[in-house]
Order: sequence, then C-alpha cells, then structure tokens
Amino acid sequence: MSEKIHVRTQINGSDVDFLCENRQSLLEVLRDVLDMTGTKEGCNDGNCGACTVIVDGTLIDSCLMLGVEAQGKSITTIEGVASPDGLHPIQQAFLENAALQCGICTPGFIVAAKALLEREPDADEGRIRHWLAGNLCRCTGYDKIVRAVLDAGQTMRGN
Repeated sequence: MSEKIHVRTQINGSDVDFLCENRQSLLEVLRDVLDMTGTKEGCNDGNCGACTVIVDGTLIDSCLMLGVEAQGKSITTIEGVASPDGLHPIQQAFLENAALQCGICTPGFIVAAKALLEREPDADEGRIRHWLAGNLCRCTGYDKIVRAVLDAGQTMRGN
C-alpha cells in the first residue's frame, strides 16, 4: 500500500482537500475519493473525452491527469456547470435538442461545449465540430449535439 498525499485544490468554486495515492488519476479521485460521479470513465486512455474537466481554464481528460497534479488548481466538473438558479444554457439546450442518449459522453460534451462558448460565443458549426472532435459519442450521430451547442450559444448571446 502506497502512502497517500494531501492535495488542496478548488473544485467547482469550493476549496477541497483530499488524500490520494500518487498513481491515482484525477478521474479516480473525483469518482472514488470525492464521490463526484458526474464525470464519466469511457476509455481511460484519453481518447473519448467522457471525463473532460476544465483545469485552470484548459480542457483536460481527467483520466490523463494525476490527482496530485490538482494541487493549487481550479477545476470545473460537470457538477459545477449548473448554478443554484438552474441549468446552464448548454445543459438546457442538450435537453431541448435531445442531444443525449446513453449519457456516458454527455458530461464531457457539456463541459467542453461550455468552455468553447465562454471563449467563442459566436462559434459556428464548423468551429463547434472541430472543438468537440476529442469527444466521442456512439449514440447520437453528433448532429443533435452540434445543434444544442449552436442553440446554447444563441441563448448565451441573448438572441
């Protein structure tokens, strides 16, 4: 049994302390240590995007980042996308456009789309498809996801 390391970080706007082994991925820490199961495990090798989180403003596959690397970082997971007032426009658009089916990929798509629309609220279809290329879905065929992101962008711009 390896020694556990104390990590202090910020997750979804709250200060969080946890203990983890130096070999544990951030995904394992989120799901197994912190019981934040919204972030999904798809491939566990960085190819599917199901475990996408935002770390200090950068999209990260949490299966590829060690938990100990979270020290001092600011992390946003799917649990931090909605506000106490309700769903984020991207979440609402996913519901309204039926852009989800089995749900394994959905948290990663939502987190990635949120990051895009915060940077580029006027992103067009081509840009959205390019941005989301690291997120894989076996169920929807992507068109409904792209429409949802376009709709969310329009909502966020106030149109």
